[in-house]
This record gives sequence, C-alpha cells and structure tokens, in this order.
Amino acid sequence: MFLVKVVLEKASDFQKCIEAIAVLIDEAEFLFDENRLSLKATDPSQISMVDFSLNKKAFKEYNVKEKTKIGVDLSYFSQVLHRAKASDSLTLELEEGANRLNVTFEGDSKRKFQIPLIDISSAELPNPKIDFDAEMKIKASLLQDALKDAALISTHVSLGANSDTFAVKANSSKGNLNNETKKDGKTLVEMKSTAGAQSMFPLDYLQDMLKAPASDSEVTVKLKSNAPVEINYSIGEAQINYFLAPRIESD
Repeated sequence: MFLVKVVLEKASDFQKCIEAIAVLIDEAEFLFDENRLSLKATDPSQISMVDFSLNKKAFKEYNVKEKTKIGVDLSYFSQVLHRAKASDSLTLELEEGANRLNVTFEGDSKRKFQIPLIDISSAELPNPKIDFDAEMKIKASLLQDALKDAALISTHVSLGANSDTFAVKANSSKGNLNNETKKDGKTLVEMKSTAGAQSMFPLDYLQDMLKAPASDSEVTVKLKSNAPVEINYSIGEAQINYFLAPRIESD
C-alpha cells in the first residue's frame, strides 16, 4: 500500500526546483501533508535557509495517506531528476514500510528509479521574523548580471535600496563597483521602501540562489540594514524562498 503517490505532468519543473534547493542543501526532509509538498532546511554553515512549497493543486494526482516525511540526498535526487526528458511526467511513490522512494518518468518510455531514503532528525525551522524596510520585484537578469559584475571585484557584495533605487556594490583592492537601477517598471518592476536599507552578503550564496530562475522571471528581494535578505521566486507552480544572513562589519 502506498503512503504517498503523487504525479506531476512536467518532471522538468520539479527537477529545476530540486536543483535550486541542492545548490545550498546537501540532504533534507520533504514533508507530504494533505495540502502540499514542502521542505525547509538550512545549509551546513547555517547562514542560509531555503523554504520550498508546492501546493497539491499543482499535481495531476495527489494521494497522501498520512503526513509523511522523507529524507533524501538532494545531490543524488537532483542527478536522477536530471534524467527526465522535456515531455516526461513524474510520479513519486512511497510504499508503507519502504526505505526507498520510487521515481518514475513516463513519456516515450517508462523509466523507474528507486532512491534510498536517509534518516534526518531535524527540528522545526521558523522563518526569520523581520520588519523589512524595502521590498522590490526585480527581473532575474538584472540581479544575475549585477552579481557577475561584482564577482570581478570581490567575494562579498552589498545590496541596498532607497525610495526609488536598487544598488549592488562591491569593493576590494581590485577596485569598486557601483550598480544602480531606478524603478522603471521593466527591470526594477516594483519598489516599496519605508527607509533606506543596505547589507553585505557572501556573493557565492547569492549566485547559487539565482541560478534557477529564467532571466525574464521576477524575483522578490526584501532588505533591512544588517538583517538577513529574503529572496523568493516561482518555478512553475512551486515557490522558492531563501534567507541569507548578512556579514556584519565591525568598526
């Protein structure tokens, strides 16, 4: 008897979601409940967190007998999902008492993998409660290009915002970068700011967080000085939400 059997029409979208998680997280627990599939975990250094959710409405079939947690090696899971073809559907099945997850692709042919489950004891992770001073909707390409520019200068980057401008800055012995974008409705689509905000973050984490979205997709960025940044976007019907702690500079 199956504890879990869910079917997605597009395996490729789910594969992109797992890639977006696996860039930061090595292994984690998925939770199947009556309403959605979700995952929340911190990276090994515990300076970043990812919060993923996919509502049951996104599934062609969603049968979950009881609330079920499954622990997986995300790198290996991502490799298996990468074998999906563009037109394949995806079925995930967990039998009662089983220690393996059935992963089935169906398209021109039917291919079934079984991946081992791993024991993960993880506490409930609350999302940081932050009263952000600035919130922006930005085209992913703007952020991706700005981070590439910053990578020429430093391993850390400063994100900042005021009433109508979003800024990406980097400084080192190699020089300085000051990239400013005014609200224009095209690349900086929306902007709400109650106060100026600026914080510094490790560049490689931000680049990993922004690998998954297509260049023309919208990314929401929320900032407060010397507080974690929140970055979120959608992949298909799924919601990916990241938090990244700032680097606090000492005087």
